[in-house]
Amino acid sequence: MSRPKGPEGPAAWEAVEGAIRSRASIRAFLPDPVERATVERLLETAARAPSANNHQPWHVYAFAGETKAKVSEAILVARDSGEEGHEAEYVYAMKQWREPYKARRREVGWALYDLMGVVKGDYEGSRAAADRNYVFFDAPVGMILTIERDLSVGSWMDLGMFLQSLMVAARGMGLDTCPQEAFSPYHKILRPLLGIPEEEIVVCGLALGHADESAPANDLYTRREPLETFATLRDL
Repeated sequence: MSRPKGPEGPAAWEAVEGAIRSRASIRAFLPDPVERATVERLLETAARAPSANNHQPWHVYAFAGETKAKVSEAILVARDSGEEGHEAEYVYAMKQWREPYKARRREVGWALYDLMGVVKGDYEGSRAAADRNYVFFDAPVGMILTIERDLSVGSWMDLGMFLQSLMVAARGMGLDTCPQEAFSPYHKILRPLLGIPEEEIVVCGLALGHADESAPANDLYTRREPLETFATLRDL
């Protein structure tokens, strides 16, 4: 198979840069549908992400309509009932946050809550905001990404590159996304609904659709650290 020649020049760079810089975690979507052919094209494009020895460790379960409604309802019922036994099968974040990550986490959390009108101590508002995850923020398409549990850290890196490729490709199609670790604790609910085998770990969800630009939550555009704080350049 020959590698296709990609676009070159300033216009190509501007398109790629624009897709990357405009990507954001969207938390309110319009009901406008996304066609199956579009979802297939995005997934096929994202599958060009690199992976060690080309082993392509990602698995994707994409759905809409009735299936998405069943997924949302089942998880929300479990949450409302206080049902126990729902825990993620991997550790996403550190148990005790330290600087500088603690400050960054707090900054974005309060910035989002401020846009959504959730004040400190408003536990009901906070819970309602969290529950929005499980309806995929009203996006028409939901996805669950998994990886086989016997694969190692490098394969998880490959999955991350696939996920980023998918989100950037979506921007190139004029669509938006929100990656959602919030689904990982509910693998026991998701498995029978989506046919996910036990040998796969539920890593995250992904909402896909058209952003509701009128929603205050979508005004959030997170700050990034300046280059000199994370990159060391020598002999360049």
